[in-house]
This record gives sequence, structure tokens and C-alpha cells, in this order.
Amino acid sequence: MAEQVVIIGGGAAGPKTAAKLRRERSDIKIDLYTQEDIISYSACGLPYFLENTIQNYETLIIRTPEDFQKQNIDIHLKQRCIDVDTDNQYVLMEDLTTNTKYKKPYNILVIATGAKPVIPNIPNINLKNIFTLRTIQDGINIKEKMLQSKKAVLLGGGYISIEVMEAFVQNNLQVTLIEKEPQILKMFDEDFSQRITDYIIGRNPGQVNILLNEEVVAFSGNTEGGVKSVITNTGKEIETDLVVLGTGVRPNTDFLINSGIKLSIKNSIKVDKTLKTSKNGVYAAGDCTDNFNLITNRYTWVPMGSTANKEGRCAAINIAGGNCLFDGILNSTITKYFEFTISIIGISYKEALEYGFQPEFAIVTKKDKAGYMPNIGTVTLKLIADKNTHTILGIQGIGDGEVNQRINTVIPAILSKTKLESFMHLDLPYSPPYSPAIDPVLNAAQIIYQKINS
Repeated sequence: MAEQVVIIGGGAAGPKTAAKLRRERSDIKIDLYTQEDIISYSACGLPYFLENTIQNYETLIIRTPEDFQKQNIDIHLKQRCIDVDTDNQYVLMEDLTTNTKYKKPYNILVIATGAKPVIPNIPNINLKNIFTLRTIQDGINIKEKMLQSKKAVLLGGGYISIEVMEAFVQNNLQVTLIEKEPQILKMFDEDFSQRITDYIIGRNPGQVNILLNEEVVAFSGNTEGGVKSVITNTGKEIETDLVVLGTGVRPNTDFLINSGIKLSIKNSIKVDKTLKTSKNGVYAAGDCTDNFNLITNRYTWVPMGSTANKEGRCAAINIAGGNCLFDGILNSTITKYFEFTISIIGISYKEALEYGFQPEFAIVTKKDKAGYMPNIGTVTLKLIADKNTHTILGIQGIGDGEVNQRINTVIPAILSKTKLESFMHLDLPYSPPYSPAIDPVLNAAQIIYQKINS
């Protein structure tokens, strides 16, 4: 009998594991279970579906069940895993259509159940038109309401809220973002968060409002059972037609409570470099697993679609008998607000202090091309390095120029522990349409080096 591999989860990591495993091995039976009615889609593209850059949600679907069936991979939709018995090697499933429960045996199990939204405990949060954005159906529901609305409220100041705000502004809604912390995008240092905030408010004056150090304490409803306003801890009542909760996500691992599988930060699944869990024959990949930070050398939890795909691929290779090690992450993230890029790699200055480094930093604002060229943009970079080792710890980048080009330059330098004195002389390609004679990221390295050696 063929070896039975059961995969739980149909977002990014699960389908990636299934597809790669089939390419590696044709003799294994693969069954993938998901509680959704759509499989293998890009949740990261949902804000761009809202703003209508992507007009049809089906564009976000990477592969259909029929596509997987052609590879002899069986897909089971609307099936939820409610328990895992690692001693007897079976999963307990629930059919969400018939509400029946059944056991599915496995030889190898892959848990790729991702993350789920954090729903704050706020009175009347179950009113209609209060949404989270995690699935395609969420996107469809929000877009339908958005097109009938004039006002919206966003709870939380993370990436999702910034991306959804762009969609709402694009569709002429009046938008209020409410963040209980003193800054949005708390992964950034306060000075860069403030620059981002200033840009967002300044780009559409009067249309966007950002409330910091403020918390929603209740929702008020209308006669139809829909939300009509949010009430904050300072007594403000803000009228709205819809609310999107960007209050974070957490690992979707509640069903593992009795499994004996070791959990880690925020109840993410503890995995080693091969994506194995603490139980024999059980792997995990994607947003439900913990991550090893290659700068701090500590475990963290950073849910990212790119990481999920890489982990799924690596798990498949190892299940097939190969050797793939997933070493860890640098916490590389990027998004945009209209033409303004927002990105961070590594750790911030404040985090560097918390982790015991001796950080120094430099901030450089510069044109992204030679000043006499047309269509030039501006980039502002904050480079952080360690005074003791002269190695780079992180970089933050914002602006309407080619920010990602500069940010990406730093990644191999962090991984290879390149010292500032070598990095600032990197032979980056130069031509007036692409860069100034000395690239902004090299300027930042030169400034830090001078600070450290002055």
C-alpha cells in the first residue's frame, strides 16, 4: 500500500507541500484537507482586489482542486481538523457540510493551518458589516459593502490596515484608523513610523484620520443590525458604514491542545530546520509554525506568505527523502501606500537595544537616480549596525523612489555578516537612470562607519 501523506490546510504552505511532494515522489498517496471552499490562493492580494487593481477574485486563485487532481492529489474542501492523535496516527475531521466526524489515518502528517484573525472582546462586535480580511470570501464581502459606503473605520495600525486604507481612499471613502499604541507599524522605529503617518495624512488631507493612543470600547448598531458608529475610550463616537478589524492574527493551532505536539511562541508549532515537529511523522509549515530569527538567534513568530511557501517546499523535499534545511528569517517585509513604499528588514534600533546589541544608525534621504534624470523619486533609509562587530542589523526604507532595490541590497550583507568597511565599498551597478554615483544605502553605511570611528 502506498504511503499516506495527509496535509491539513489549503492556504500557502499546504498546497505548496502537496505540489512539490508530488513532483518529488509519484508513489505517495496525498490527501489535502481545508475548511474553506477555495484552495491555494493569494490572501496577500486581497487588498488589491478591494481597490480594483485586481478586478476578479479568481485571479488570486493559484490552483483549483481540478488542477491538483491532475497531479493525483486529492483535495477535500470544507473539512476541518478538530483533533490529532499522534500515537495512533490519525486526524479527527469534521465535514462542515454534514457536521459528521470521521478519522483519517496517516503515515506522514503535515500541519499547515496558517493563522486566524484576533477578534477583540468589544461589546457589539458581532454587528453586521464588521469584517476581518483573511479569506477570499472576506474580500468579496468587504468589497460589496465598500461600494455602498461613504465612511469606514480600521482597527489596528499594521500592514493590512494600511493596504485596506489605500483601497478605501481609492474608492472615495472617508477613513479613520484607530490604533491603541502610540504609533502605527510598530515594527518600525518611532521616527520612521511618524514619517509614514505624516505621508498618509498629507496625501489625502481631510479624507484620512489616524487616531493614536486610542482604543475602541464599543460598537453602536442601527435598526438593521449593522454597525453605525464606534466609540473610543476618550469618548469619541465615529460614524461609519463598515469596520475592518486589523487587530492581528494568531496561529491556528487550537485543535492541537491534546496532541502532544510541542508549541512555541503564541502557540505556534515548534519545528526544527527540517520542519519536523516534536512528534515522529508530523511536519508543520507556514503561519502556524515558529520562526528562527537569524539576527537575534531567538525564536519568534512572523506570519508571511513568502515564508510559508519556502517552508512548504522544504517540508516536501524532506518527506520525499531529500535534505532541505530552512535556517530562519530576517523579518523582511514590504508594502506600499499608493506610490509610497514602506519596508523593513532585520531588527529596528529599539529592538537592537532590547536584544543587547550596541547599535548605531544613520538616516539618509536622497534621490533614487541622478538628479538631472526625469522621473526621479526620493528614498529615505535608516541603516542600523552594531558598534562592536560592525555588522548590519537592519534597515528601514520609505519613499516614492526605488526603495526595494536598496533594501534588498542589505539582505546578503546581513546573512554573510559583512562588515561596514566592506559594505560601504560594494561595487553596486551605476547608471544615471538607476542610481546616483554613490547609492543611498552606501552613504548610510559610510555615515555609520564615521560615527563609530570618530
